[in-house]
Amino acid sequence: MKKKFSKTDLKDFKKIVLKKKEQLLEDLEHISDDTLRKSQKEASGDISGYTYHMADVASDNYDREFSLSLASSDRKALYELDDALKRIEEGTFGVCDECKSFISKARLKAVPSARLCIKCQQKKEKK
Repeated sequence: MKKKFSKTDLKDFKKIVLKKKEQLLEDLEHISDDTLRKSQKEASGDISGYTYHMADVASDNYDREFSLSLASSDRKALYELDDALKRIEEGTFGVCDECKSFISKARLKAVPSARLCIKCQQKKEKK
């Protein structure tokens, strides 16, 4: 059974991974600009001297927490994409960590950081 992709395939996957990584970095920068670099007043659009209503403060806090959660997920995805790039360089990209069989091109195009084939991923999700 074939265990590795051709150099051309790996080059194509590297482009896919780098493009996804670029998109995530742009998303992170946007989240950072909107959430972390603005004060609570600026984020809410209220630059007047009036006090906040409790519900507005709670809503703003929820939005900020949600944005930080998205940023955390994006950072995890970046780590996984970096790991995929490392596996491309090592020549282990596209091999399932569990059963060591070949991961389909369609799966890797959809989820380039995938470390498991469909069957092993399904088994993992059932647990």
